[in-house]
Parts: sequence; C-alpha cells; structure tokens
Amino acid sequence: MTDAPHAFELLPGAAASPVILHVPHSSRHVPADVRPGIVLDDPALERELDHLTDAHTARIAEAAAGLAGVTPWRFVNRTSRLVVDPERFPDEREEMTAIGMGAVYTRTTHREVLRAEGTDPAPLIERYFRPYARAMTEAVAERLAATGRAVIVDVHSYPTAPLPYELHGRGPRPPVCLGTDAFHTSPELLAAAREAFAPCGETGLDSPFGGTYVPLEFYGKRREVGALMVEIRRDTYMTEPGGPAGPGLSRLAASLAALVDAASS
Repeated sequence: MTDAPHAFELLPGAAASPVILHVPHSSRHVPADVRPGIVLDDPALERELDHLTDAHTARIAEAAAGLAGVTPWRFVNRTSRLVVDPERFPDEREEMTAIGMGAVYTRTTHREVLRAEGTDPAPLIERYFRPYARAMTEAVAERLAATGRAVIVDVHSYPTAPLPYELHGRGPRPPVCLGTDAFHTSPELLAAAREAFAPCGETGLDSPFGGTYVPLEFYGKRREVGALMVEIRRDTYMTEPGGPAGPGLSRLAASLAALVDAASS
C-alpha cells in the first residue's frame, strides 16, 4: 500500500527559524477508504469527532505564524486522529493502548467500540503513521542542519470537563496546560511559555495532559531538540464541543507568537 497523499503538510517558515509548530489533532477528515473500518454510524462519528478534535488549533498556529517576528515552520496533520494518532508510541510503550487508544484507536472517548475486535492496525500504521513520523523526523533534522537546534511546540486543546478515556483527568484543568519532558524541555523554554501565555490566564504543568512529542530518532538523545506541549482549554476560545471559535482565539494566537519569538531568539 502506498503512502496516503496529502495526509499531512509541512508549511515553510523562515530559513533562520528553529521552531516547528506541530498541529496533530486539528483535522476532522476521515478518508473514504478508512471510514468502513469505523463501526459508528454517521451521527455518532460526528459526535466523536466533536470530542476528539482539537478544533481550530490549526487556525491558532496559522495566526501565530503571521504575528511572529521570525516565521515558524508548521507541521499540520490533515487527517483525523481517528485514522491514526501520530503522537502515540506504535508499540508496548504506549499506555493508552490498554484502553484501546494506541496509535490506531479501537475505542471511543467514552470507551465504546470504535473498530471491531481483532482489527489489524498494521495497514493504517504503514500507510499513515510511519510516513508522518518520517516526515516529521526530516523536518526536525532540517532545522538542526539549518540553525543548530530545533524547537517543537505542540499545539493542542482539551475539553473543560474530563472525558471517560482520560487516564489522568482528575488533576487541575487550567486555561493553558504546558506539557514538558525532563530531557527536551529546558527551564528557559518553560519560563518563556509561562510568560507568553500569562495574558490567557493561569498556566499549569502536565495536568491533565503531560509530556511532549519528539521524533524517536532524537527522543532522549539530542538536547538540541527542545520540545513543549501547549494544551489550551477549549472554553477559553470556542463553543464546546466542536463549535465555532470565539474572540479568545486571537489572544491565544498572540501568546503563541510571543512564545515563538522567545524560542527563536
């Protein structure tokens, strides 16, 4: 099976920018040849997409790129995370596999059946997950070659109330949650993020979601690859679930641009 065309997109930034804004969960698109493997009927699928999609985060990243002094690169997933979730480990290291939400989901946000029992994830992994991982690895390698470093800023959102699939949903749910990694998130990058997002309200740390995304080739190996996850609580900028964006989007984009500028300097 060949790689899926247009499943993701790398949008060029400035040659001197080390920053990649990574937007993995903003799309609702489920390709026609993937849809038969999902057992939900169309209305149920739309509800699931409402819950799982990080709606408007691609717009936030695009607006931030336009405001930043040095234009960052943007790596945007153009298919839904219901196709594959590019940020999961594709093997036994992934804790979400235990509840049917590894790289290929078999359960919904409410722990109901999404794909039939015994579904083989391998075809979707080969067609979508591995090409995505290769392309992201190449994007990071290019920033390292061009600037001597790379900074991956993940742009996510999360619901105001926890959903049943969340393994760590009982902790704080601040307006902005910053996910960190002990190896790849420097104190300077974290401090810059706290300052940048201060106008958006309280910033929390690793709750309800923690960690960062770094391609496995660099993960735990190259300190020149910095990483931070930005999780935005959805009620701060949109109508939940799955509704339109509101005025908070512009404020968040400005804060993200400030982080980009700090990380670029």
